[in-house]
Amino acid sequence: MLFMNATFRNLLLSAVLIAVPAGGFTLAEMYISPTAQDASATQASAGLGDLSAYKTIVTDTQAIAATGDYTAAERRITDLETLWDKNAAALRQGDRGAWNNVDAAADGAFKALRADAPDKATVDVALARLATTLDAPAATTAAASGPVQYVSGIAVTDQSGRALPCEELIGQLRDAIGTTTPTTAVSGLQAKALERCNADDDARADAYSAQALAQIKG
Repeated sequence: MLFMNATFRNLLLSAVLIAVPAGGFTLAEMYISPTAQDASATQASAGLGDLSAYKTIVTDTQAIAATGDYTAAERRITDLETLWDKNAAALRQGDRGAWNNVDAAADGAFKALRADAPDKATVDVALARLATTLDAPAATTAAASGPVQYVSGIAVTDQSGRALPCEELIGQLRDAIGTTTPTTAVSGLQAKALERCNADDDARADAYSAQALAQIKG
């Protein structure tokens, strides 16, 4: 009887020793694995993901707009609008703040190209802003998220993406004109730059000045 009891106790002990690690492993799976999986899922969904397709469309649109064919440029930017709207739900889940930044910049580009008479300076600035925002969508302010933006090859922002003081580019334009008689086109752009600068619209004033400077430099 004692032998049977000892044997029984040994069997019970063996069963317990086997069961505890198994139970411990099961608990580890229940309480550790989901956490690790959640962390991986969070990392995978962080941010807006690969935006290269949108960047390609913006680059194409800028190239088309540079030729003055705003109808074709508007058609190309509509491809971005269609793709953006199609993926909106997933993108918002990735990073709502970043999505809002890009969405606002995109709306600015759509508005500029869909104007009754698209203005080159407005279009250039809007597309440059959209390109910059796609490069740094999580920036607090889409309009000031770097890098340096250019219009007609002339820098119109500082390293942070903020528009240069309009007086600075207007001064450069004045110096470039010097004592020569500017062309009608340059005079018109200069007048627009001054008007926008007086209205505290540095971005558009800089764009007009940059276009005028580019024409002078040939």
